[in-house]
Amino acid sequence: MSCLTDKVAIVTGSSRGLGRACARELADHGGKVVLNYYTNQESADELLAEMTGKGQEAIVVQAGVAHPDECNRLIEETVKRFGGLDILVNNAGVNRDRTIRRMSVDEWNEVIATDLSSIFHCTYAAVPHMIERGGGRIVNMSSIVGQMGNLGQSNYAAAKAGIVGFSKSAAQELAKFNITVNALCPGFIETEMVTNLTEDVQKALLAKIPLGRFGRPEEVARICRFLVTEGEYITGAQVNINGGMYMQ
Repeated sequence: MSCLTDKVAIVTGSSRGLGRACARELADHGGKVVLNYYTNQESADELLAEMTGKGQEAIVVQAGVAHPDECNRLIEETVKRFGGLDILVNNAGVNRDRTIRRMSVDEWNEVIATDLSSIFHCTYAAVPHMIERGGGRIVNMSSIVGQMGNLGQSNYAAAKAGIVGFSKSAAQELAKFNITVNALCPGFIETEMVTNLTEDVQKALLAKIPLGRFGRPEEVARICRFLVTEGEYITGAQVNINGGMYMQ
């Protein structure tokens, strides 16, 4: 399948989890993919080897997207290597879970900078290049936690809720340039965050999910791929992928 032939995509935080699944999905459909990591080089290099082994075009760029200069460098290295940019998947994120009474200012700021501010910085740097290409697709990774809130995650919930608001505003601003902007809101997906939970906690969560199971990373990745290919008339949306745990 090659519906993304000649399309250049960046997936931030793509060394593991949902970002890894999204990067793999875009590459499997013909995209030229820029893998991004902050500290986990080994995992990023493994994915790069997998992709190049299948004849796919990909590179790895280390960048800490919490920092504006690093976001600019990520975009510029992409354009230098592939000649442009069509797709940006803002996926990078961290958790620093504590109750409000125990959370430090640094823990608050780190999550906001990495999970929310990075989306502005990467989008700001990417948009001029998308305009040069006649349009583009931006997918921002939010979360069910940004919709429902969650004990001990006020920083993470605030960041993920902010992503939805940012996406809707950006969608209105950028539509005239044929750039769509959407937010994905996954529920509990089989990534390290979920598999590391105790069995009792997993059972309690499953009891709240009508479909009775956790999602799979590839299910989120397929929605991401749809939005950047066939979803050309979808913008400003928040797409729930949560097995019915939260319904709007």
